[in-house]
Amino acid sequence: MRVDLLTKEYPPEVYGGAGVHVAELTRVLRPHIEVRVRAFGEPRAEEGTVSYSTPEELAGANAALATLGTDLVIAADCAGADLLHSHTWYANFAGHVASLLHGAPHVLSAHSLEPLRPWKAEQLGGGYRLSSFAERSAYEGAAGVIAVSGGMREDILRAYPSVDPDRVHVVHNGIDLDQWAPNPDTSALTSRGIDPEAPTIVFVGRITRQKGLPYFLRAVRELPAEVQVVLCAGAPDTPEIAAEVDGLVEELQATRGGLHLITEMLPRHELTQILTHATTFVCPSVYEPLGIVNLEAMACGTPVVASATGGIPEVVVDGETGYLVPLEQVDDGTGTPVDPDRFVEDLRAALVRMVSDPSRARTMGEASRRRAAEHFSWSSIAQRTLEVYETVLSRSA
Repeated sequence: MRVDLLTKEYPPEVYGGAGVHVAELTRVLRPHIEVRVRAFGEPRAEEGTVSYSTPEELAGANAALATLGTDLVIAADCAGADLLHSHTWYANFAGHVASLLHGAPHVLSAHSLEPLRPWKAEQLGGGYRLSSFAERSAYEGAAGVIAVSGGMREDILRAYPSVDPDRVHVVHNGIDLDQWAPNPDTSALTSRGIDPEAPTIVFVGRITRQKGLPYFLRAVRELPAEVQVVLCAGAPDTPEIAAEVDGLVEELQATRGGLHLITEMLPRHELTQILTHATTFVCPSVYEPLGIVNLEAMACGTPVVASATGGIPEVVVDGETGYLVPLEQVDDGTGTPVDPDRFVEDLRAALVRMVSDPSRARTMGEASRRRAAEHFSWSSIAQRTLEVYETVLSRSA
């Protein structure tokens, strides 16, 4: 069987969970089937991987339009594949067009949904309507849809009610327990003035509406002064969200110490040090289909305080591997809390509860590592993905 994996992100150009997912899925599938990766970006030396740049005629065009142009070039190259598997809206349209063109069934993995990210209009302008069109066309035409969580499956069926529920399969994201593991080294902390022994809360994520960083920064205002906060946060979606976060950070830095902002993407060996020495990881997302960052923290033996939304409750077990913060959300697709002040206060209370009892935090961290190993190994996810492929191919025969 030859499967063409279509993706915007692929090493070394990875900036989010979808790129990590595709890289790991490729690694565990290749011993079983032929996998050809077709990825956006600069040329790569990896065998079986082809890279695609934006067509010259679309250089400087709206980002969404340029993406669709790249998709068409990718689609033309997919002849001979037995099955097409695309990731995120950026590559979904390539899979949809290639399926129509070459007759191979198209499976797509849902890492997020455009109808549930209306703030993307701030970033893409009219391109958001193009991305929404591309995603809807792909979902409604796909032979199979893989949701990264049960919560994501429910979101898909609400957003696209014409999609047959029997075609939507749940396969969780995974974690590589060898690469993400407790790291006792402290050089990445001490070189940045971070105290490895202080009670510490760590955030890792892009500066985007869905990650909920402004809510966390407001909660930090009321944290005990001895609590250290490390923000690994960069790549803002828009100038507006960047300005909001910058303003909150500057306000906090003027009123308290122990706030460390890291804007560059850290290599894994440094990030695992920071996660390992944290008292807790925080995930204040208002939209999170699964939350691979939570798995990364848990694999390093760190408990998680996270909003109870999307697929997060399928990863974080409340009271066992961390705390879930209640989040009642406005039903308009933005994920905005119905009562933002209450969410901020509940988030603050959960964080204080965690950092105030280091012994309990360590116990939860040990349970987190066990849960990551027992439920989210990539070998089991590879097997489940292959089962989806076989199901789709048998139905398409």
